[in-house]
Amino acid sequence: MDAVVILVLGVSCLLLLSLWRQSSGRGKLPPGPAPLPLVGNILQIDVRDISKSFASFSKVYGPVFTLYFGTKPTVVVHGYEAVKEALDGHGEEFSGRGSFPIVEKTNSGRGILFSNGRKWKEIRRFSLMTLRNFGMGKRSLEDRIQEEARCLVQELRGTRGSPCDPTFILGCAPCNVICSIIFKKRFDYKDEDFLILMEKLNENFKILNTPWMQVCNVFPAFIDYLPGSHKKVLKNFAYIKSYVLEKVKEHQESLDIHNPRDYIDCFLIKMGQEKHNQNSEFTTESLMATVTDLFIAGTETTSTTLRYGLLLLLKHPEVTEIGLNDFQHFYPLNFFISHFQGTALITSLTSVLHDDQEFPNPEIFDPGHFLDENGNFKKSDYFMPFSIGKRMCVGEGLARMELFLFLTTILQSFNLKSLVDPKDIETIPIANTFGHVPPLYKLRFISV
Repeated sequence: MDAVVILVLGVSCLLLLSLWRQSSGRGKLPPGPAPLPLVGNILQIDVRDISKSFASFSKVYGPVFTLYFGTKPTVVVHGYEAVKEALDGHGEEFSGRGSFPIVEKTNSGRGILFSNGRKWKEIRRFSLMTLRNFGMGKRSLEDRIQEEARCLVQELRGTRGSPCDPTFILGCAPCNVICSIIFKKRFDYKDEDFLILMEKLNENFKILNTPWMQVCNVFPAFIDYLPGSHKKVLKNFAYIKSYVLEKVKEHQESLDIHNPRDYIDCFLIKMGQEKHNQNSEFTTESLMATVTDLFIAGTETTSTTLRYGLLLLLKHPEVTEIGLNDFQHFYPLNFFISHFQGTALITSLTSVLHDDQEFPNPEIFDPGHFLDENGNFKKSDYFMPFSIGKRMCVGEGLARMELFLFLTTILQSFNLKSLVDPKDIETIPIANTFGHVPPLYKLRFISV
């Protein structure tokens, strides 16, 4: 009986503490729905489609509102004007990256995606310079991507028009481009090490977009003390980092500081230049984290957009011109997480890309969203799939070039044939949290 009383008192104290913390900070924050003790607004959010929930809240509370994920407040910025003001107008203030516990568990705040402060600035500046030196935005990299596109077409021809799931093949091509920049090497699509690497990257992307991972982000203690798919994510990250470390060691043995071959060589040379700087951000651990980030950012986002592109072309065979911008507008990255003065802040990119004033019927795939009355391409300030401001995607130029060259090469080489009637093709994402994961599908690539 005493134990029950103690338990009830303990739970009651936790609830009261939660209520006090939420109410004490509420007056300083934008309006929002009333949170429940401990869980906050989680039960009012559809974790399978967070952007849809954000849209509903914005209609009630305006373009800037507060949600509680657990006991922690998060300010949500919704709509073009508010997002542009936050990321572009106050880019420096909102350049910090918000907390993502599962990733912090693996990289300890290193790398380029989830680092902050001086560490982030130095690694980002170095990475941008190095990527440009190796051809990002230049003809040399375009030639490399075109060569990979030819390898992709050759692999697709190997299906001989039989039904195939394009997920793996469409992931190999952008991953190989990243490999050529980081390792100065591309892999055969049947290479065993390459297959395992692709499997780990693809599996992590799927798991990180599940509702369970959002729960783990709200309650980080679950990561340490409960079983679940998050354990698989950590195991996969450990494999990727060990793979990268192996490549780093190979590079160290054959390094020529006067003739850097790739990103790893450049990083190792930078490490040597700063070996007497005890506060240097250029360490082996930082190199592994950064290379892992480049793989994650440069492989799954591009391959997912390619998969959605082909799926939408199957759904809309009447579209004869590539609506590349509309692929990214239709199913973009959902949101961007940052922090400001200690408070987590989410800027909803989907709310901008799905603005119904700029894009009539935004839920409908329509390349006409980016055409003027004469049928010419029309630029839109609302098109920001790579975000804007200080934290915009480092590899935007690379991704744009890959998407265009891969898609056009495929469409010039094949007729796409669906296995079902186009009206029966489902395009709704199977996961819709940080990114949109398309449903699995099969198609035939018929050589022209």
